[in-house]
Amino acid sequence: MDRVIFTKEMKDTHTILIPTMLPIHFNLMSQIMNQHGYHTEVLQNESQSVVNEGLRNVHNDTCYPALLVIGQMIDALESGKYDLNKVALLITQTGGGCRASNYIHLLRKALKKGGYGNIPVISLSFGGLEKNPGFKLTPGMLLQLLYAVLLGDLLTLLSNQCRPYEKNPGDTQKVVDQWTKKLLDDFAHSKIVHYSHIKRFYKEILEDFAKIPRTKEKKVRVGVVGEIYVKYSPLGNNNLEAFLLSEGAEVVVPGLLDFCLYCVYNGIHDRELYGGGLLKSLGNKAAYKLLLKKQMDVINLVKEQGVFMPATPFSEVVTLSEPYIDHGVKMGEGWLLTAEMVELINEGVENIVCTQPFGCLPNHIVAKGMIRAIKEKNPSANIVAVDYDPGASAVNQQNRIKLMLANAKIK
Repeated sequence: MDRVIFTKEMKDTHTILIPTMLPIHFNLMSQIMNQHGYHTEVLQNESQSVVNEGLRNVHNDTCYPALLVIGQMIDALESGKYDLNKVALLITQTGGGCRASNYIHLLRKALKKGGYGNIPVISLSFGGLEKNPGFKLTPGMLLQLLYAVLLGDLLTLLSNQCRPYEKNPGDTQKVVDQWTKKLLDDFAHSKIVHYSHIKRFYKEILEDFAKIPRTKEKKVRVGVVGEIYVKYSPLGNNNLEAFLLSEGAEVVVPGLLDFCLYCVYNGIHDRELYGGGLLKSLGNKAAYKLLLKKQMDVINLVKEQGVFMPATPFSEVVTLSEPYIDHGVKMGEGWLLTAEMVELINEGVENIVCTQPFGCLPNHIVAKGMIRAIKEKNPSANIVAVDYDPGASAVNQQNRIKLMLANAKIK
């Protein structure tokens, strides 16, 4: 299918629409892109019409994340809010064996079918699967996007540890909103933000969350793992985190940086398995070393403060899956999904919701398929696998999770 190129001229005239997944992270990333000359907007439409548009434009055998992402974009185009001659769409491509690598082709097919074939679709891929003259990921922009991931992960980590225990409901969200605004304003006024500046933010963020009055009660801690979109997106998991919170649980979710590290690590491991260019391998190793160092900066600051529990270093996460699954298994979330379940158990989070799109074969293998093996080595693990798709009943999903929580409270 012929594709519409996003040209250099379009950079000045077009608004780039981005599907939502992680609200804090994606809003920061959008602001960074704007500072580099783009006009981007993270979509906020999350009503039933998104699902309906997905069902109308994507075959229902296609995985749920594709249906939602494409449905959200087409729903936005049909809202009347945008000039359809001056709008573009951005979608990620991992380049792996997952169906996600085909989202972009499904989106273009849906656009053509709906009469929107003139709208360019930009591929955001670190592997450079498609080229667009008007959209380039420069080294400086990539570094700023990394800072957005680090800051988003930290805000999420701390808010999850504060929200269930706050004495004054809403205090945690106020701090999240204040810091999100502060960071957005800071990124808006500077194209280049130095890392020393970011590290100062870490300390200030930690201090502000530590000031939130909290109770000392113990609550059931519940980890959330799974396919990346369904794990993180409230639209994709029927507001799972809010539901768990309403049931009196503390939610624990591995950060987005771990997935970034997983992708880079796989590039290094692939050369060991299959060979390949030395230059690309050296690039992956340099990126991996940089990401690990940045992650440890945050972990060490959290430990130094001593109020909150830090994330597990990815260098340790890598080793956790080894007794269960080979690192050559990397379709979907691959070995990382198994490792994240073991990581949570090692952190004392034995109650886990494993989220997955219905019919996602790779993640059924590395998630639901690994539960028995994990439980054999960790008998106290309390894991429930929950499928998400357009026909799934939210009530049934919640009932399964409630049963898991009931078992957790018995212990």
